[in-house]
Amino acid sequence: MSDEAHNEQPVNPQGPPSDAGLDLDEEARERRREALGQIRTWGDPVLKSPASPVTEFDNSLREDVERMVEIMRGAIGVGLAATQLGVLRRLLVFQAGQDAPATALVNPEIEWRSGDLATAEEGCLSLPGIVVDVERPLHVRVRALDADGEPLTIEASGLEARVIQHEVDHLDGVLMIEHATREQRRGALRALREGDSYSPPHDDELEQEAEPAPAEA
Repeated sequence: MSDEAHNEQPVNPQGPPSDAGLDLDEEARERRREALGQIRTWGDPVLKSPASPVTEFDNSLREDVERMVEIMRGAIGVGLAATQLGVLRRLLVFQAGQDAPATALVNPEIEWRSGDLATAEEGCLSLPGIVVDVERPLHVRVRALDADGEPLTIEASGLEARVIQHEVDHLDGVLMIEHATREQRRGALRALREGDSYSPPHDDELEQEAEPAPAEA
């Protein structure tokens, strides 16, 4: 693992798992609730099902792209896969940054991954309240089609690369917790079953747990 991996800041490829800490007015909160209500969550079998290639490039596909972008933005996410909406087609959208344009990738295939890896915290709109550490390549090259069926190639780094890998995983029926350590995966699954939240303990929390409890007088 390179030094860059240690220096990378925690990111959330699909946006914040809750409204906590978000400066939203009531209209934006309602829009987010509506968007999240359309996203399939843990336990839905569609999230574990590989998507099928898109074969028709028509107005219906372009409408699906527009809808996905609207839901992604409404949920304050930076990526969304069609499978998260119950649609088993190889289609994803992402917007890695407020100033970046929303991009649709149809039938995406990651054709190259760098050897440089980075570990960062990830969250997922389909796993509300869950955050785990995920190690991924820092750079990728993706081959795909746009909504009109035109070929495109994207060379992505950092957050953009992480978002794309997260979304392609969804299209393959893979969830982020499958990349987590055994301990974190166990904690995340327990939280999901109990309807609770989970995030990896930080170094200072581990140190506190290691200290002996004070004796009671």
